[in-house]
Amino acid sequence: MRDHYHYKIYSSVTELPDTWNVFAVENIFLSTDYLKVLDTSRPKNMTCHYIGLFDNEKLVGIALSQFLDLNKLGSFGERDNCFKTSVRNFVFRNFTSHVLFIGNNMLTGQNAFVFSDALDIKEGISVLHKATKELQSVFRKQGKKVHLTTFKDFFTGDQVILDAPEFQSFYQFSTQPNMIFPISENWKNEDDYVSALSKKYRDQYKRAHKKLDGIEKRKMTLSDIEKHNATINDLYNNVAKNAPFNTFFLAENHFYELKNQLGHNFLFYGYFLDNKLIGFNTLIKNGDTIDTYFLGYDDEHQREMMVYLNMLYDMIKYSIKKQYKEIIFARTALEIKSSVGAKPFEMVGFMQHSNPLINRFIGKIFKSLEPETVWQERNPFK
Repeated sequence: MRDHYHYKIYSSVTELPDTWNVFAVENIFLSTDYLKVLDTSRPKNMTCHYIGLFDNEKLVGIALSQFLDLNKLGSFGERDNCFKTSVRNFVFRNFTSHVLFIGNNMLTGQNAFVFSDALDIKEGISVLHKATKELQSVFRKQGKKVHLTTFKDFFTGDQVILDAPEFQSFYQFSTQPNMIFPISENWKNEDDYVSALSKKYRDQYKRAHKKLDGIEKRKMTLSDIEKHNATINDLYNNVAKNAPFNTFFLAENHFYELKNQLGHNFLFYGYFLDNKLIGFNTLIKNGDTIDTYFLGYDDEHQREMMVYLNMLYDMIKYSIKKQYKEIIFARTALEIKSSVGAKPFEMVGFMQHSNPLINRFIGKIFKSLEPETVWQERNPFK
């Protein structure tokens, strides 16, 4: 690494250099507006740092780190109750409870860093690797030893990143794929999308819409989110606690702060039955891409009215209407996302354990503990 490259670590958005957002125009999840949300309403078990990469005194890259203390979680997830899950939870609590991410563990995708064209990617990763060493030291002084250091999420085609020398001692892993919905240039509205579906999936679309009869969808304002905050949290937690594995739970004011900071770039849609909020979904505008964010619903209406499937269709409808290029549907619920047209894209990350002995076997340990997902890819189009 050349001597004139160095880094600075910041613990608050108020400390960031004035030119930070010059790089963040490429990714809203590294913008100061979004990072303010992490400052004010991050999960209770998360500590964030922001990393500036410099060529002498010129900012040439930005990055995000998140430290997660899994010991502060009451539950990793309540859906699966079996011996393998118990073993996994024991291992996580005792051997990998302190995890340092370069990237955003709340999202799927490469939201870890943005570099200037003038900064070689391998040089940038080398600088970031040095920053992780300092962060490990920072937490060690606080009595928190970092067990696992992880860089995430990279597409398998990002060969320059995957070949970075710093990752040679890391274990390369992949989990569930990122489900991405490409929007055809020929689609101008929802009807164009429906017409492109095969008969089986057009019938699915029509059946789902009929089930939603009586539910009113509302675009919610900041004051609406504040008014319904308690119900929103109940609906979110209902979905989150039924996930097979969690590393965090959102703060109670998270959606309010997102709307407050991101404004029109954060969309919150409520689903009401007889004036009662029974579900919601959220979207974030990120350049020519729409990122789906967290959602919530109650089990009773979800089963009866196919609420989740209708939410997916609504997200597609909005994104086509506004002429976005793609929707990031992220991980989880792979088969139902596939049934509406999302395609799986494998993403990889790199992890390294602080204990050299455990690190030698980290691949086998990870594979034995990672919840297995069996699903069938669908092709809903003609």
